[in-house]
Amino acid sequence: MTKFPFLLGILLALCASLASGATKAAEILDATPRTAVMSAFPPEWTALRAKLGDRRDYQVEGTAFATGTIDAKPVVLFLSGISMVNAAMTTQLALDRFAVQRIVFSGIAGGVDPALSVGDVVVPAEWSEYLEAVFARKTAQGYVVPQMFDTAIPNYGMIFPQPVEIAREGGTTEKREWFPVAPDLLALAKRAAAATTLRDCTAERKCLGRQPRIVVGGRGVSGMAFVDNKAFRLYARRTFKAEVLDMESAAVAHVAYANKVPFIAFRSLSDLAGGGPGENEIGTFFQLAADNSAAVVEAFLKTLP
Repeated sequence: MTKFPFLLGILLALCASLASGATKAAEILDATPRTAVMSAFPPEWTALRAKLGDRRDYQVEGTAFATGTIDAKPVVLFLSGISMVNAAMTTQLALDRFAVQRIVFSGIAGGVDPALSVGDVVVPAEWSEYLEAVFARKTAQGYVVPQMFDTAIPNYGMIFPQPVEIAREGGTTEKREWFPVAPDLLALAKRAAAATTLRDCTAERKCLGRQPRIVVGGRGVSGMAFVDNKAFRLYARRTFKAEVLDMESAAVAHVAYANKVPFIAFRSLSDLAGGGPGENEIGTFFQLAADNSAAVVEAFLKTLP
């Protein structure tokens, strides 16, 4: 028997406390089943927050969340922040702290499909992370990728895109190139598109020259880069058959897939990712694009059961 029973008691109590803390689930802040509506940066957030009724605010790990209703549908609004890491982090935070039924992303993006123009809203059916990649070594024979990596996706110079690996039970991984949008949400998006008219002029009366349209379906890609490069835009279109390119959506789709939560993203084109005839258009049209995306999301929320 130990000569210091009180020390043994303290040690056992400490071990029990640590074990309890390690397994304790995050506190649910609001138990009402809600649709999470997230945006990358303030213009999109502001447009949707203005529609929010019965608002209640929360602060979690530095992220602001606002619960309430839009058109009588319970929602929780928050900003993801720009970038794949911020988007993944805040999505998981929302899933841990709120009773999220589905995830909706509202934001702007760069257009990749040459048939699309600034102001259009695209709702892709699937998303991929194009910068999950190997930066290959250049040799006399060209770029060489280590044997353990894939070369199935065509490269862009030294950049060889790779499937994402998702952790699974038993220490296994699942390789996945595309993350699907929930088919039922995509069907509702088509209904919302038919009931929505988009803006074609900014508050300063800078107009697009054509009526923007809504495209439901196709593909989107995301990565940790703001793309303003015509050659890379052509590559993204040719290789991934993408309509849009952004910095968050595929990360959110990834987290939603891992958590088995339905996901959909509405992206309005603020620029053409380097495909325009002059300088990047985002400085002129980001607010119009954000408002157009928010308008379609609001129409979409009305269609929810």
